[in-house]
Amino acid sequence: MPAELSFSLKQARRLALAAQGFSGRQPPALIKAAQVNRLVERLGVLQIDSVNAVVRSHYLPLFSRLGNYAPQILEQAAWSSGRRRSLFEYWGHEASLLPMALYPLMRWRMARAAQGQGIYQQMARFGREQQATIARVLGIVEQQGALGAGSLSTREERAGPWWDWSDEKHALEWLFAAGLVTVAGRRGFERLYDLPERVIPADILQQAPLGEAEAQRGLLLHSAAALGVGTEKDLRDYFRLDPVDSRGRLSELVEDGQLITCEVQGWKQPAYCLPEPKVPRKVPASALLSPFDSLIWERSRTERLFDFRYRLEIYTPQDKRVYGYYVLPFLHHERIAARVDLRAERAAGRLAVHAVHEEEPGLDEQGMQALALNLRQMADWLGLEQIQLNCQRASAARLRVALLALDLF
Repeated sequence: MPAELSFSLKQARRLALAAQGFSGRQPPALIKAAQVNRLVERLGVLQIDSVNAVVRSHYLPLFSRLGNYAPQILEQAAWSSGRRRSLFEYWGHEASLLPMALYPLMRWRMARAAQGQGIYQQMARFGREQQATIARVLGIVEQQGALGAGSLSTREERAGPWWDWSDEKHALEWLFAAGLVTVAGRRGFERLYDLPERVIPADILQQAPLGEAEAQRGLLLHSAAALGVGTEKDLRDYFRLDPVDSRGRLSELVEDGQLITCEVQGWKQPAYCLPEPKVPRKVPASALLSPFDSLIWERSRTERLFDFRYRLEIYTPQDKRVYGYYVLPFLHHERIAARVDLRAERAAGRLAVHAVHEEEPGLDEQGMQALALNLRQMADWLGLEQIQLNCQRASAARLRVALLALDLF
């Protein structure tokens, strides 16, 4: 099928950045819950990760796009009760926070999980073999309300990694995947599970079930809106759809005119976008990005869009790391122009910069000042008074000058 539109790589980048909400920051006093909710609805998903080297990842994409917002706004949207709650946890793109409006589009995935499909083999086997344990745990949740796995465990020793979970933890995770319990809140970072009818709004739960094909089409349309332009793999990966499902639904959406085919300069695979895309004239955003930001989480797409190869090195031995332990890419004027290894040293009240690596052709003085400003804004957002440069590279020396010039260091 011939492509209906053609984009240069620069146009594709601008489509992607605009779709992802990089439209400029606002003063903290102007950032309200409604703005946070609108942005999450636009993105469709915030990936949750437990690493707290700077701040847990689900908080960062909102800061990257909005600036110094109050994290409590996200916490209320995700884990409070009543009308302020607008998000739910589920397996969207890995463990994720998603807008309530997407709950009906995830129920087919829950049904598949209950049948042992689309989940880890060990969990599927547990679901087949341990129905008595699952029923017992569900009964306790029904009787007692929101509970963490630790309060249910019958093991004396502390659980290890996920494959060393207690039977009760396995049961809760199976029930969660199957949609029979959901996350009511968190204690620290521990999930507290409860029945969906005590967490999810009744008008959401009472919606007529969607067929699998209809729900998958809805998710792909949301992916296309959130990505701006993307290949089949890009769109599929956003909500981790199965390739067979994705290809079938994409064909239907194109045939129906809800998506159009296009080509992007340098991309080998055909791409898709919503009809009548509007390419901005420029997207002058500057932002430090979470390693799990939806702009960059599909690594092959990041390479195609930004010519930027990015890999996590958290689990790489220290002597074999190239860039550092927790490295945040720095977006500046439509490029990923640098990467910064950061650590929030909360006890000392400082944001530690362990490494600064510029990407070719480097950052000009305006770019280095923008990086300095982003670091100061991040430190302020995290409640850290000091920025400490521990890097001896030339890039760090230039950053030090930029911080001093801005009277921020």
